[in-house]
Amino acid sequence: MYSIGEMSRRTGVKIPTIRYYEQVGLIAEPGRSSGNQRRYSSDDLQRLAFIRHARDLGLTLEAIGQLAQLSETPELTCEAAHKIASEHLQATKVRIAQLQKLEIELSRIATKCDAGNIGACYVIQSLIDHDMCETEH
Repeated sequence: MYSIGEMSRRTGVKIPTIRYYEQVGLIAEPGRSSGNQRRYSSDDLQRLAFIRHARDLGLTLEAIGQLAQLSETPELTCEAAHKIASEHLQATKVRIAQLQKLEIELSRIATKCDAGNIGACYVIQSLIDHDMCETEH
């Protein structure tokens, strides 16, 4: 059995986040010790590691909940899990394209600025006037 502190140390998930995951149902509410401390099982530790890894990959809590639920029925085909991963991959590719446009525009703005006084600062002026941007970002 693990304390919440040990769960946090082993997974790198902060204690308030573990409590939040309990509140939203991603982790079952654990049993309590005679001193009323949370006591987690090795299955709980594995579930928390699963959630942490999924969050590191950028999956939403909703998607993580769906994947966690799917993982509880190992005889199912992985079609639903594949669909969740594929949709997240597509959204990630869209986000990467947006970030690349943002990088280009920020680089252009930063290099046009001569670091003179703030009244003539190209960075400030381009933030005030979106028409100064060359691309939609």
